[in-house]
Amino acid sequence: MKERTRVAMSDTEVVELLAARRKVQLATINRDGTPHLVTMFYALIDERIAFWTYRTSQKARNLARDPRITCLVEDGEEYFELRGVQVTGTVKRFDELAEVLAVGRRIAGGLVGVPAEALESYVTEAARKRAAYVVEPERVVSWDHRKLLA
Repeated sequence: MKERTRVAMSDTEVVELLAARRKVQLATINRDGTPHLVTMFYALIDERIAFWTYRTSQKARNLARDPRITCLVEDGEEYFELRGVQVTGTVKRFDELAEVLAVGRRIAGGLVGVPAEALESYVTEAARKRAAYVVEPERVVSWDHRKLLA
């Protein structure tokens, strides 16, 4: 069996990792064709990566021009602990305040140690200047190096 096949995660394992993590590395395409890579907080909505950003951010401008995106969620410190999911696809953008608020609340819901009323105040204020995105996956690649020791 090829090593690539041995370490691939099942669909259930992919969703479990995505649901357990909070940060995603997002790659969009700059005007000159170079990658624009940032780390963002995200939420999993209907098993899809959802995030929000300021409408004037570089990633928002890149996605308006070209909706293709690659997302990486990873975990582990040592080689035989490494796990990751790479999702390549396109984004669907949401500008309606109710939709942006819904995504913002889901993301903020994962933050710990912040009073709920402070989070709601932040989300309500920030949503007025943001757009929300959901990644529509076209290709998912995963790996779990813990499987190499099994």
